[in-house]
Amino acid sequence: MIIPIKPWLDLANGKAGLAGYRGAFAAGDGLILSADWGRVADTGSPAGRIQLPVGNIERMDFYHEPILAEEILEAMRPVEGKQIFDGTLGGGGHSELLLRHSAHVIGCDQDQEAIDHATRRLAAFGDAFLPVRGNFRDIDQLLAGLGIAQVDGILLDLGVSSRQLDDPTRGFSFREDGPLDMRMDVRTSFSARDLVNTWGEEEMIRIFREYGEERHAARVAREIMKARTVKEISTTLGLAELVARVIPKTSGKHPATRVFQAIRIAVNGELEALETALEKSVDLLAPGGVLAILTFHSLEDRIVKRFMHRRSSPYIDRPEWSEPRRNPDFAFHLPTRKAIGPDEAETKRNSRSLSAKLRVAVRA
Repeated sequence: MIIPIKPWLDLANGKAGLAGYRGAFAAGDGLILSADWGRVADTGSPAGRIQLPVGNIERMDFYHEPILAEEILEAMRPVEGKQIFDGTLGGGGHSELLLRHSAHVIGCDQDQEAIDHATRRLAAFGDAFLPVRGNFRDIDQLLAGLGIAQVDGILLDLGVSSRQLDDPTRGFSFREDGPLDMRMDVRTSFSARDLVNTWGEEEMIRIFREYGEERHAARVAREIMKARTVKEISTTLGLAELVARVIPKTSGKHPATRVFQAIRIAVNGELEALETALEKSVDLLAPGGVLAILTFHSLEDRIVKRFMHRRSSPYIDRPEWSEPRRNPDFAFHLPTRKAIGPDEAETKRNSRSLSAKLRVAVRA
């Protein structure tokens, strides 16, 4: 059953309406509805939709160009009445793309800055857009808090927000000095500073190898252990310079690139969150619903590929069996078993799309 987003808000807040309210919160399951709602003018068009001006200063300050936009539209087929969960709202680019094609969108993000920006950017879509703050790993709780059992689509763009990378105060990048943080959700307590100053050598070697695919993992871990006995490692440049001392520069990439990636993944539990959300998607997608995952490195893509292939085989076979048996995990059909990548025109227009891979599955 299709439930318009406005009643979701009413249900979550126990109110007859929310127009004009600011900083509304919903109790239970840690669900937080975005602040800065304000009134949306009625344009007379469906859901109050109007085209946002290209020159909007706020939008350009945090603009999110959706990667593989045409391919995602083709896969998700957003039309009026469809409800889609965008689990990585970010700057709102993909959500706007879906909203412009008349879908209803629940936009989820851990970062309050992203929530606030997207709320303003997408205000013209009125009740068709609902921002919620949270981790997509908790998609079942987030939807249950709104009284929603299933949706017609789930989209996850696993690329790291450019705004987070470019903001030195967030501690993700080694290009400028900042606090060694890397938390996507600042409400959590564990940071990159905690990791590099408290984890044991073997733990660090493991994540540098597994999450960063860093060949010099052991050397980096030993150098960190040595350095922190003298002084706590507390800044991004401090860590980057330390790593550069033990990893020779052999390409255009900074020697600390893989180490920073590994620490970020570990701090935010990114791979565990992805695995959890994938499994939950089975029950949360309505029949014919689309699961679309956009990845940017091999670790994520491998997890998505294995999940989709395991869940899309109607039968399984083993050498010791006399004949194939029905797969109890079968749940999806795959439009294509191969990942979809950007064309040459997109990679020239947006270099961040170079490593992007889109995988799509349709709920059986």
